[in-house]
Formats: sequence, structure tokens, C-alpha cells
Amino acid sequence: MKSTKKLINEPADAVTECLEGYVSSMRHMQLLEGSPDINVAVNVAPINQQKVAVISGGGAGHEPGQAGYIGEGMLSAAVSGQVFASPSAKSVLAAIRAVASPAGCLLVVLNYTGDKLQFGLAAENAKAEGYKVEMVLVGDDCALPGQGIAGRRGIAGTVMVTKIAGAAAAEGLSLQEVAVAAKEAADQCRSVGVATRICTLPGATPSDRLGEDEMEVGLGLHGEPGAATHKMQCANDIAAQCIDTIQRGGAKDLPEGCQVALLVNNLGSTPAMEMYIMARAALKYAQEKHRLKVVRLYVGTFFTSLDMQGASISLLPLDSTRLDRLDAPTQALCWPKDKCEVVPDKQKLPLPSEPQKQTSKTNQRRPDKLSPQGALLEKALLAAVNALLEHAQELDEWDQRVGDGDCGTTLAQGAKAIKADCGTMYPLNDAASTMAAVAESVGHSMGGSSGALYQIFFVALAAELKENHTVEAWGLGAAAGLAAIQRYGGAKPGDRTMLDALTPAVNSFQQKLSDGSVASALLLAASAASNGAEMTKSMKAGAGRSSYVPQEALHDTADPGASAVSYWLHAVADAIQ
Repeated sequence: MKSTKKLINEPADAVTECLEGYVSSMRHMQLLEGSPDINVAVNVAPINQQKVAVISGGGAGHEPGQAGYIGEGMLSAAVSGQVFASPSAKSVLAAIRAVASPAGCLLVVLNYTGDKLQFGLAAENAKAEGYKVEMVLVGDDCALPGQGIAGRRGIAGTVMVTKIAGAAAAEGLSLQEVAVAAKEAADQCRSVGVATRICTLPGATPSDRLGEDEMEVGLGLHGEPGAATHKMQCANDIAAQCIDTIQRGGAKDLPEGCQVALLVNNLGSTPAMEMYIMARAALKYAQEKHRLKVVRLYVGTFFTSLDMQGASISLLPLDSTRLDRLDAPTQALCWPKDKCEVVPDKQKLPLPSEPQKQTSKTNQRRPDKLSPQGALLEKALLAAVNALLEHAQELDEWDQRVGDGDCGTTLAQGAKAIKADCGTMYPLNDAASTMAAVAESVGHSMGGSSGALYQIFFVALAAELKENHTVEAWGLGAAAGLAAIQRYGGAKPGDRTMLDALTPAVNSFQQKLSDGSVASALLLAASAASNGAEMTKSMKAGAGRSSYVPQEALHDTADPGASAVSYWLHAVADAIQ
């Protein structure tokens, strides 16, 4: 298996170059000389002689930890080792010398053996030089028993502990008081992580430890095996398992009504959408199942494991002092600037009222008895939407090659809405009102360009049918819809869009309708749509998402939007024969 692709230069230079990038983007930070042996970032502000300095660090690969938390109100310096490797005692001592004040220096250290030893050695050497130094270990990972000598591992809860320590130092408290505040927070903070993909070190071969349908609970920040491997679960179940584990893993359960901060941390490469789904699930479960009073909800990328896919959840009980310290201002770039306050019982705002329309769904209902034309219209609609649902996955796969990958999904959303509304509220005996209702269904269910274009088409079709009740009105309405799509969408035939199937279909349909046979006209239209969709395989994209895709990627793949037109037209034609 080949090593995974990384946006780096040489793996050996990754840590130093990462830190150089960090300080280049942050005016208040600078590196000490000595890299790559010494990788220390410091706050360049003058040392406050009356305030305790706070230092943290560890192996690289957990960005933005810890350099992203340098700044007034949080860290004075961050010490980095190589990827997942403890920094040397020499580096830690250099950081202490650079930022420690006469008030002293607190080291906040994740509970890993190498980090404890290196930071501990540096602390002893610094004390021998006359510095006042205390060290607090953070072991918030409660997925594993951790009853041995090693103790629990430190993971993302460290960030909240660091914030509390930095705020306490900014208040001007003594070294002992800052250390007590940090230690009490560290002792009470609990976290659990879940990964769906293991991280890959720069230049290394990706791990195959987890199968495609597996997830791992309680793995370490360096990819160490966790407490258990399970089949993949949904976000609600994962969040519930994490919070239940946190409750079991503490010295005692957090009692009902306990005021807590909840931190949902991205382990590296989890999409933001999934992170907020996890945050929602964790908040809901903590509030409803365990009756915790969640007053702060932090969601984001706080402490990672390179490109690991997954999330960790941390809970920290709060009193008023600890809450004030989490809320205290800080210069650190990667701590949220907002307080992230949870508003109890937050309700969605009502939609703005809109003028009552004759075709509004509130005035529509399905007729008790369908006319022959109404029954035929229902049959055609259901055939069309079922065809889109059947081909949704195929359309998505094609769209992944030539667009943004959601053509089938978007059309399926509209199809489901039409199918549901058809059975309850379409006035099927009235073709014009039904087409207007279809436009509404599409409007509330389909986003993006496809939703807007189809809604425009059906609105124009409905307007023509309202004025003209003849068979020819369907051809005129389809032509009006086609013209409206071109007018507002900007595309034209030959641009590799749905128009390349819809235009020949509408033209053929109108011409054949002059013979008076709707069924024959639909068959001819469906055939024309198929030919048009096939021709898009060799077209250069002039509009839509495909216009941003290199031409070679489009070759031999039909436009998904044009293919969809062909699918639903064939279904309609077959249904009314």
C-alpha cells in the first residue's frame, strides 16, 4: 500500500515548517532559535514579572495544540517534539528560561510517560537554576481503566485545563493557586474518543486496522489501540456511548443538574457537518438522559491526531469561578472568541408569513374521486418520481466524476416530496393546479440549481395550462418552461446540462402533439431525451458544476442532469401507453 498523500515537503522537516507557518500567521508569536532540535514557540509580549507563566507541549501532530493556544490569558509558550514524540528536556528548559517570571512557571503536561519524564527533568533542572516551577498532569481519557502506574492518558480535555490555568495566571494568582486550579480541573475533566479511520504519519503507510464498517472507541491520540472495536454506529449512538463511558469512568457520576462544559473535538479530518451532528447528539443526550446542565458547548478542531477521522467528547463540571475562567478573554487564536453559551430550551423561530395564494397547500387536497385525466396524471407523476428514486445512486456516482456528486440525491429529495404530496394534497383533476403544487413540492424539498430550474419549469407549465385546457397546452407549457429555464439559468443546448436532453424532448413532443396522440408524443420525446443525454458524453461543459471540471474527466460520462430527464420521461411515456 502506498503512503498517503500529504501537503508537506520532507517528512523530517514537517514539524519545524509547520511551526514556522504558525508564527508567520500570528503576530504575537515567535520561535526560539535551535530548530529542529528545539521547537519552542513563545508569546513575544514582555514578561509580566508579577504573573505566572503557563507552558504546555508534547509531540507534534495534535495541531492546533499547543501552539494555537499561545497568547495572553492562555499559554506563554508551547514546546513541540517530533510527530507523536515527546520534546526533549532541553527544549522544555529553554521554554522555561524564555518566559518564566519571578512569580513562577506552571507546566501543563499530558499524561504520557515520555512527556512526564522530559517535562519533569526540565522542571528539576529549572528549579536547580532558581526558577519556581510546578507541573500538573492531565489524564482525562476514561475509555481505559488506567489503574496502573501509567494512569489515564491525556487527550482533548487538556485544552480546557490549559484555558483555566491561563486565566488563573492572568488574574495574578500565585503559582500554587494556579497549579491548584489546573489540577482540580484536570482531576475532574473526563473524555472519550471515537475514530472511524486511524491517523497516518508523514511518509508512513496508512493503517488498515479498522475495516470500512468499523469504528474504534477509546483509542489514543497517537493511534494506539483503544478499548474496543465495534461495527459503525450512527452519531446518536456514538455520542450516547461516549457520555455513558464518561459517567462510568469518573470517580463518581456527575449528578443530575450538575453544571458542565461540553467539548466536542475534531480528531483531524472529520467534516464540519459531522462534527455538528455529533455536537447535537452529545448535547441532547447529556441533557435528556443524564440531566446535566450543559452551559458551554465548544465544537471544533481543538486537539487532533493528524488526519484521524473521528471525534472526542469531553465533560468538565463547573462552578462559577471555573466558568468565569473559561469565559475570560484570551489572545490565543484557536480558543473560541464567543463564550459558546448554551441557551436553555432554544426554539426555532417561526417562518415569516407569506400572502395566501389560491394554490397554497393549505387550500389543496386530493379529490375524493379521480377523473380519468386525474388518474392518468397521478400515474405519470408517480412513474416519473419512482424512476428518479431508482436511479439516484447511479446519478450520484456519475456526478462524482463530473460535478459535486449530489445530482441523484437532490432529485431524490424532490421525488420523495412529490410522491408524498401526490397522495394527500394534489388536486389531480385540475392539471394546472397540480403542476403549481408540484412546483411547490420541488421548491421546499430540492436545493441548488436543479431545484430552482425544475421549479421554474413547473411554474411556467402551470401558467400555460391555467389559460389553455387543450392537449396542445401541454406542449406550449413545456416550451414555456424550457424558455424560462434558459432565461434564468443562462445555459443553452450544447453546454452539457439538462437542457441537452430537455430541449430535443420538448421540441419532439410539441411536433408530435399535432397528430393528437399524447402517448406517441411522449415516446418520441423520451427517445429524443435519451439521444440528447448520450451526446453530452462528448460535449465540453459550458455551464453548471461540470464547467469547472477538466475536459478529460468528462469524457465518456453523460451529464447526470440530462440523463435524469431521459429517465423520468421514459417512465412517463411507458406509464400512459
